[in-house]
Amino acid sequence: MKYSHLRRITFADIIISVILIGIALLCLIPILNTIAISLSNKTPADLGIVFLWPIQFTPIAYMEMIKDSQFFTSFGISVQRVLEGATLNVLITILMAYPLSKSKYVFKSRNKYMWFLLFTMLFNGGLVPTFLLITKLHMINTMWSLILPGAVPVFNVLVLMNFFRDIPSSLEEAAYMDGANPLYILWKIYVPLSLPAIAVITLFSAVGHWNSFFDGLIYINLTSKMPLQTYIQNLTVNVDWGQASNMSKEDLVRALTMSRTTFNAAKVIVSMLPLLVLYPFLQKYFVKGLTLGAVKE
Repeated sequence: MKYSHLRRITFADIIISVILIGIALLCLIPILNTIAISLSNKTPADLGIVFLWPIQFTPIAYMEMIKDSQFFTSFGISVQRVLEGATLNVLITILMAYPLSKSKYVFKSRNKYMWFLLFTMLFNGGLVPTFLLITKLHMINTMWSLILPGAVPVFNVLVLMNFFRDIPSSLEEAAYMDGANPLYILWKIYVPLSLPAIAVITLFSAVGHWNSFFDGLIYINLTSKMPLQTYIQNLTVNVDWGQASNMSKEDLVRALTMSRTTFNAAKVIVSMLPLLVLYPFLQKYFVKGLTLGAVKE
């Protein structure tokens, strides 16, 4: 049986495959190295001799991190922030991108709003004025202080706006002839056809909210209300060897097997794990959403 329809593997295919495998290893090796360090004993981790496999395996860094209830409380706060913040980001992005996707003949003030959005991408109010505003609005130690300052992701608006512009205008004209209003057209025609782009901006928003820790340091003063990334940043490994005689057996084991190096590596792995779980579900939309939505403007 002949397989004439199969494409022959060329030398160029081999070169491209080798390059892609090399790039994949460059991305994967640092992750494996961090996992190995987080599961290694204190001495080899501090000496920097751990590569891709743990030396003197011990999970004590993870045990130390999750043994207190505040870890799970902060984890829940971060999940709440991602759900509420990403939902608000996507909703505002859709509502802004739709009118901005129209021409200046349909939406006469379109160019003014576009220049305003582009200006905000280059300049912002600054850290101190933003903090004063959040304080005056009594949003310190609230979820709103973490969500509202970044509620309008301008880059996401531009991506979705260009995706909307790729949708044939004939669909909208036919809907208008059937008596549909703009809001109905947006949710029943544009949104279903733009799921790849919406998946991309949802991923961007979720990653941004999950990884953010600096705003928690500024606006959240209570440990009980800190998101996970902020709480993890505040976790430290402090051992007072002058009181070693008063340490329990568990404290001595912790001091001998865990250092700041292993603890920081464990923090990195814990913080990135939810994103690694989420990304495969949205990855198939990622390339399509960006290539179709970021070409024209």
